[in-house]
Amino acid sequence: MDPLSEVLALFKPRSYVAGGVAIDGGMAIRWPQHAGIKCYAVVSGQCWLSVAGVAETVLLTAGDCYLLPPGAPFRLATDLSATPVDFQTLRAKWKAASGSESVSEHDGGCYLVGGHFVLTGSHADFLLSALAPIVHIRKESDKAAMRWSLERMQEEVRHPQPGASLITQQLAYMMLVQALRLHLADGAQEGVGWLFALADKQMGAAIRGMHDDPGRKWTLQTLAQHVGMSRSVFALRFKQTVGTTPMEYLTRWRMLLAGERLKNSCESTSAIALSLGYESESAFGKAFKKVMRCTPREHGRNAGTQSVAFAATDASGNDHAMGAAVSLS
Repeated sequence: MDPLSEVLALFKPRSYVAGGVAIDGGMAIRWPQHAGIKCYAVVSGQCWLSVAGVAETVLLTAGDCYLLPPGAPFRLATDLSATPVDFQTLRAKWKAASGSESVSEHDGGCYLVGGHFVLTGSHADFLLSALAPIVHIRKESDKAAMRWSLERMQEEVRHPQPGASLITQQLAYMMLVQALRLHLADGAQEGVGWLFALADKQMGAAIRGMHDDPGRKWTLQTLAQHVGMSRSVFALRFKQTVGTTPMEYLTRWRMLLAGERLKNSCESTSAIALSLGYESESAFGKAFKKVMRCTPREHGRNAGTQSVAFAATDASGNDHAMGAAVSLS
């Protein structure tokens, strides 16, 4: 499995809402602060996206996709001069008028489809720290790459058939992975972080080596040899590209894997430690506490607490899109 797939599998993005949202002409809608990742694409029309704390207002046209990591309130507007309407207020009006919270595509205004994903794994900042406040996918070649999933999702939302909710979830997830892949490629030259480092031949090879065999007795020297570089040049290049040292990256990845296994397997702490390259449970425990801020025993005992609280925060009514809505169970 490649590193991006491994990280997504580890953090288990789950669709909280997937579907479509319509914004009338001359309208602005304001969403509150949110958890999770939002990934939406414009099907028809155009609108402006603005995020609190970000100076630039982004124009989204047909085929454009955006990703928003967890955080600040934002708004979508077909008219920048329009007074924003709170989304929750608007949703209540829709439900009172029609008895439904669903919004279908219609002529005029702007229509988007996509999904909102909660990351159920701990330490999700490993992925989220690689994302800008607004990730805007707009190159024509990138739009073409996403066109198939966008068209299929539009069709499922517009003409729902049996199983439409599940298919819509999966299509939204496909859009998320595609957007991350395209963001990786677009930011390969100037981006900093493990995500962008994957596009660098030698740094990507180093990361893949650590992911493929996390229990190997990796050292700075063996990693440098693995990618055909001198130790000093490799160390400098890795820090510049990834934003951390090779050994810091390796340790954190090992601890994330360990945390997952402590929560979801019956393996002993000593067995996990040995499989990840630690000769003693004590050395493993020290490394684990430094990265995860708790002991292995505490982590296993509190399994699921963080993700349940995270999901409950959004389930309280802070969401977003209309259409084939899917609640976390």
